[in-house]
Amino acid sequence: MRISKKTLLVSCLIISFAYTVIGFLVLPGVALHVINQQLDKYANLPAHLSRVEFNPFSMEATLWDLHVGDQDAPQLAFHRLYINAELDSLWSGALHLSEAALERAHGEILFAEDGTLNLAELFTLPPSQPEPEPAEQTVFPVRLDRLGLIKNSLHFMDRRPREPVEFGYDALSLELRNLSTLPEDRARMTLSASGPYGARLDWQGEATLVPLTSTGSLRIQDVRLDTFWPYVREEYALKLSDGVLNASTDYQLDLSERTDLQLSKVQLTLSQFGIDAQDKPRLRIPLLEVRDAALDLVQQRASISAINSKQLELWAAREANGQIDLMALLQPRPAPEAPTEAEAVPTTEPQITRQTRPNAQTPAPAPDAQSGVAAAVQEPAGPPADKPATPWQLVIKQIALQDYQLHLLDRVPEPEVALELGPLNLSISDFDSLGEQPFNLSLDTGLNNNGQLSAAGQVTLKPLSADLQVVTSNIDLRLARPYFEPLVRIQLRSGQAHAGLKVALAGVSPLQLAVTGDAQVSQLHVVDAERQRDLLKWQQLQLTGIAYGSNNLAIQQIDLQQPYARFIINEDLNTNFSGLLVEQPSKPAAPDAQASNPLGVRIGGISLQDGSANFADFSLRPNFATAIAQLNGNIGTLDNQSTRPASVDVTGKVDRYAPVSIKGKLTPFDPLNSLDIATSFRNLELTTLTPYSGKFAGYRIRKGRLNLDLHYRIEQGQLNADNKVLLEGLQLGEKVDSPDAVDLPVRLAVALLKDTRGNIDIQLPVTGNLNDPQFSVMPIVWQTLRNLVVRAVQAPFKFIAGLVGGSEQDLSEVGFAPGTSELDGDAQSALTTLAAALKERPVLTLEIEGMSSAQADGPMLATERLNREYQQIQFKSLQAMGEDVPTTPDLLEIDEDDKPALLEGIYRARLKQQPPAEWSELDREERAARMQQALISFWSDNDLLLRRLAQSRAAAIKAYLVDSTGLDPQRLYLVDVGKTEPSTQGKVATALHLGSQ
Repeated sequence: MRISKKTLLVSCLIISFAYTVIGFLVLPGVALHVINQQLDKYANLPAHLSRVEFNPFSMEATLWDLHVGDQDAPQLAFHRLYINAELDSLWSGALHLSEAALERAHGEILFAEDGTLNLAELFTLPPSQPEPEPAEQTVFPVRLDRLGLIKNSLHFMDRRPREPVEFGYDALSLELRNLSTLPEDRARMTLSASGPYGARLDWQGEATLVPLTSTGSLRIQDVRLDTFWPYVREEYALKLSDGVLNASTDYQLDLSERTDLQLSKVQLTLSQFGIDAQDKPRLRIPLLEVRDAALDLVQQRASISAINSKQLELWAAREANGQIDLMALLQPRPAPEAPTEAEAVPTTEPQITRQTRPNAQTPAPAPDAQSGVAAAVQEPAGPPADKPATPWQLVIKQIALQDYQLHLLDRVPEPEVALELGPLNLSISDFDSLGEQPFNLSLDTGLNNNGQLSAAGQVTLKPLSADLQVVTSNIDLRLARPYFEPLVRIQLRSGQAHAGLKVALAGVSPLQLAVTGDAQVSQLHVVDAERQRDLLKWQQLQLTGIAYGSNNLAIQQIDLQQPYARFIINEDLNTNFSGLLVEQPSKPAAPDAQASNPLGVRIGGISLQDGSANFADFSLRPNFATAIAQLNGNIGTLDNQSTRPASVDVTGKVDRYAPVSIKGKLTPFDPLNSLDIATSFRNLELTTLTPYSGKFAGYRIRKGRLNLDLHYRIEQGQLNADNKVLLEGLQLGEKVDSPDAVDLPVRLAVALLKDTRGNIDIQLPVTGNLNDPQFSVMPIVWQTLRNLVVRAVQAPFKFIAGLVGGSEQDLSEVGFAPGTSELDGDAQSALTTLAAALKERPVLTLEIEGMSSAQADGPMLATERLNREYQQIQFKSLQAMGEDVPTTPDLLEIDEDDKPALLEGIYRARLKQQPPAEWSELDREERAARMQQALISFWSDNDLLLRRLAQSRAAAIKAYLVDSTGLDPQRLYLVDVGKTEPSTQGKVATALHLGSQ
């Protein structure tokens, strides 16, 4: 049967019409109905697809306006999904899509506090039937010419951390070209996304799916770290104050045989980064840049061209238990305890956790990057057991850290020590983590207020070695006080260290360290912690030619400028330095490899320039104490590896005029074994020793000079000392009440010891064991007895008065009427008797100490002063008016009626104040009386008036003795005046003292 052309044409038109109707109308309607029906069946939330369009001729399909969830707040939604399939898919053996586009899609990813994921609860899917696994899985062939994601958005919220994590991207776009599952087909991709806070993600590159490879570049901008920081706070108690991250990199990824990842041109910038903990700042990084970094995962190598950072600020402390607080903050928080079965709250909703899914119909979670890669390449978890792991290599060309500030606190000592390091600058170049090649290091920083520390040189990690030049200046040594003061009973008041050293480290096991250079300690001041007295100080200590190495320390020269030391020999021959160490609890002795090889110390020489010292020897009777100045000299070579003694030659002066010398030899590292030192003092004024004589002798020293020769010799702990003491013109002063005074009649002893020339010569040898000293006092006793025979006892004033028949008369003082310096008859009679007695003792001298009394003399002196003020003011006033006046004011007579007016001016001028306001209500006489009494009270305690009166009285006594009795004025001395109280007869007595020429 033959079909006509007309019939064929009609059939084609009918078929075409049916195809068109079915394609344009039936299929979209059926598809829309089926899709919405399935959504109603399986969706747990309202779900609806608005429209389906299909073009059967161009094979284009479009789905419009899908919403899952509330219309105003959908969980999943898109505005348009477009797919364009090519007809060659029918015969090419692969699904060929020319274009696929998803426009204005939106997704909500929400994790509840219990870990439930909202996407897992959107649909309830039927259980899937297990299918036998095929012998070999093949990838379905698909070719996609272009895939586009246009203005999509994503909202993420995770309520599992203590602080919820929330972020979103509202302009997520992706363009992908030539995506294919066919081998060797490469796809070009472009991805861009931006967040509501300015963060932006840009990615472009190429990729193949079989095998999985990709190359391209990735860039993230303005990522705020506080968005993701709750995940960190979940593990660590660290609070982020701020932080913005920018990063970019080129990459190459190849998973065909193994995980081959290469990064290049890596740029990373971290700005305004800050971390707080316990409501305190811990770290501030204004800027951190990583430039031109690269990473090769296969070669296990990373390189960085430069790391730059500025103005970092760090706070750290070592707690009392020795732990670093930053390390404690980096300890993960303890995991919360799981609720018990009784505490667990039952629920009928599916419980989604990060580890497992509740039922089989819920889709399995997509593998993360690590697990997916591992599954794809099927690499073993680690290297074979018989193959050692290859270490990673990190190479950094340059590190530059500038203007760092480190706030460090050490709470282990008490009180705590605060260290401020900054501005700190660190530069490192050519760093290689393999450590086989040296890298360059340069560091300089300030330390607290004025200190500076710098180090520069090369460091090698394997083996650890270094060659550095270290320079320090103005390092405040008081920073070390809390560390050594619990061990030593001293206090460091000041001290600064300066050094220029070359440090060479060749190894650490055993330690191979060599140090050379010079060092200096200036402005050192150390006091005795118990007595708060100066112990040691100097202006500058210069150590020249330091060389340390191989357990030996050599110093070419030590120069001390203006050193000072206080050295005291106690009664038991111990010194004030011997009790400085604080006894520590005994600990088991640890084996010390160097115990049998002590440190060798050699000092080429020591020079002293303009030194001073306080020296006291309480083992002598009488005790000796003095201050020595202008110390200059040298000490020879000191070597603890040699028994050869060092020479000592030091000279100085006491009180600028008394020379002192110290000469001899000693072994300073073992002074109790061998010592031979001779010390000589000449013409030392004994008045400087008054505090010591008062304490140990019970009397002040009025005058005298001392010559002292000490010769101390020690052999094997045995002391043999010769002490020669010569006292010239010694006179004791007033008695001092001291419980430590010797129980002897000191004044009588002095009189007995004086020879015919008025001197005391004592030979005092001392012998004994330094551990249990024994002193021989018999030589000084015999010397005292011998001097007693030579000289008679010198009598007091009553004794010398008896020489001229006046033994009942007290000649030790002269009485004056209050306010006057005139000698009455009794005073003249006593002075006449005294003059006669002094003529019998021509070697004696008389010292006149003028006295005054504020109680007795003050009111009369004040009245006289007030009268002189009247006369002077009136005298000047009359002169100004042109009237006739006497030649001097003291000849002027003042009328009583004129005094009140003059008082007003005198009161204001002398007391420098106005009369009290309440005095204005008094009558003129009462007001004048009040002002007069105030002025008299003011001048009654006037030291100048009282001192002048006392000097006038002493001068009157001297004038009478010289003019009336003919006594030689050279034998009379006017000593400094004093104050006294009036006698019972109302007189003020001026004291007289006997002396000798």
